[in-house]
Amino acid sequence: MITFIVRRLLLGLFTVWLISMLAFAIIQLPPGDFVDSYIANLAAGGASVSADEANAMRKLYGMGQPIYVQYGKWIVRVVAGDLGESMEWRRPVAEVIGDRIWLTLLLSFAALLVTWGLALPIGIFSAVRQYSVADYIFTLIGFIGIAVPNFLLALIILYAAFRYLGLSVGGLFSAEYALAPWTWDKVKDLSWHLPLPAMILALSGTAQLIRIMRANLLDELRKPYVVTARAKGLSEMRTILKYPVRAALNPFASNIAYLFPYLVSGSIIISIVLGLPTVGPLLVRALIAQDVYLGGAIVLLLGVLTVIGTFISDLVLMWVDPRLRHQMD
Repeated sequence: MITFIVRRLLLGLFTVWLISMLAFAIIQLPPGDFVDSYIANLAAGGASVSADEANAMRKLYGMGQPIYVQYGKWIVRVVAGDLGESMEWRRPVAEVIGDRIWLTLLLSFAALLVTWGLALPIGIFSAVRQYSVADYIFTLIGFIGIAVPNFLLALIILYAAFRYLGLSVGGLFSAEYALAPWTWDKVKDLSWHLPLPAMILALSGTAQLIRIMRANLLDELRKPYVVTARAKGLSEMRTILKYPVRAALNPFASNIAYLFPYLVSGSIIISIVLGLPTVGPLLVRALIAQDVYLGGAIVLLLGVLTVIGTFISDLVLMWVDPRLRHQMD
C-alpha cells in the first residue's frame, strides 16, 4: 500500500507539472495579449495609447520574450510560492484571489455536505422501497434536478424571492457586510446567506448520485451474500447497512475526483447570476483580459484540486472497499 501511495504522489506531481504548462499556454492561445485588451478597453472609453507606451507595457510584463521563457520564469515563481502579479489589478495574484478562494472552498464544502447528506439516505430508501410511491416521487425529482440547469433555478429563485417576498437573496453577504472586516456578525451574516447557493449548486449532483446509489444498491441487494445474511437471521437494517451499502458507496468515493474542481469551476455561471464573490467570475474576467498570471494561477488551482481529489478518492476507495486493499497487498 505504501508503494501505491508513493507512486500516486509522484504521478500527481508530474500531472500538476503538465497542467501548469497547459494552463499557461491556454491563456495565451487567443490572438493578441493583455496589452491589446487593455488598449481596446481604453479605446472604448475614448482614450488612446501610443505605440511606444504599448511597447513599454509589453516590456514591463515580459511579453516580448518567447513563451517558454515566460513560462519558465512563472513556474519558478510558483514553486517558490509566488503566483505572480495580476496585470489588470496591478496587485499580487495571491492578494487578488484573497478571500475569494476561501469563500469558494467554503461554498464548495457546503454544497458537498448537502449533496451527500441528501443523496445517500434518499438513494438507500429508493432502492429498499423500489417501485413504491416515494420511489417514484424521488425519481421524478431526480430527473427534474438533472434536466433543469442550476443557473436557471438560480434565476427562478431570485425572481420569486424578489417578486413575491420582496427579498434580495443574491450574494454571500448583506450590503453592510460585503466590504466590512471579519467580525462575528459578518460570520453570522455569511451563515444566513450560504445555504441557498449551496442548495442550488448541489442540486444536479444530488440528483445524479441518488440515481447512481439506487442502481448500485439494487444490484448489491440481489447478490448471494445478502440472501445468505437474511437466511441466517440477520436483521434487515444490519443486512442492508453492513455490506451492500458499503459496496454501493464506491461511486461516492470516485465522485470526489471531479467534484472538487466542478464545485469551483462549475459554479461560475451560478456565481455570476447570484453575485457571489467566488473565484469563478474572477477567472472569466482574467480570461477576457488575457491576464496571464491571474488566469493561469486559477486554472492551475483547478488542476491541483483535480489531482488532490483523485488522490483522496483512491484513499477513500481503499478504506471503503476491502477488495482493493487486498489487491494492493
